[in-house]
Amino acid sequence: MRSTVATLVLAGLLAGCGAPGAVTREDRGLAVVNVPVVTSANYVFDAAAPGGMLAPGEAQRLNGWFQGLGLAYGDRVYVDGSYGDGARGQVAEVAGRYGMLVQSGAPITAGVVQPGMVRVVVSRLRAQVPDCPNWSNGDKLNYENRSMPGLGCGVNTNLAAMVANPEDLIHGRDGSGVSDSDTATKALEYYRSAPLTGSKGLQDISPKGGK
Repeated sequence: MRSTVATLVLAGLLAGCGAPGAVTREDRGLAVVNVPVVTSANYVFDAAAPGGMLAPGEAQRLNGWFQGLGLAYGDRVYVDGSYGDGARGQVAEVAGRYGMLVQSGAPITAGVVQPGMVRVVVSRLRAQVPDCPNWSNGDKLNYENRSMPGLGCGVNTNLAAMVANPEDLIHGRDGSGVSDSDTATKALEYYRSAPLTGSKGLQDISPKGGK
């Protein structure tokens, strides 16, 4: 009799799982909701360039602006306006101090570039995982076998912080058609030649402040 009752109860529970109107959750699988989100922002610097060349002192101002922005790999530098090759070359020279190249074209920005001016645009992408860490579930019981709301926060937040160019999280890069075997095997050779962790043995030292 006990086994019959138990079977009926179990059957009732299973039937309830597929009952019409039952709530289906998207967070019951392996896919995480907390993923990196890439945002973009354009920063604008207008410099005087009469006759197609930067005015005296403008290159220094531009360099200070680059320093303030922390211009680095992953940023894109553009030049906009009715400038001559001289102004573009001067901007490229300043950007080259940061290991950057001036890209062709320019993104659309607010306002019109005035005559005798040149507009330098730095387009910057940032990757971050919103709403992390997420402890909203707290210590609530999880009877629906749902994924925790903070699933993926740790791994993806670290990924967003470490990626040098956030654009790589959006799409891959086009191949150049030229391959360099030395570059391809550099990491592997370093891995093989590096000494094993702990190969030198444990050092007989005490931690700072220890006895």
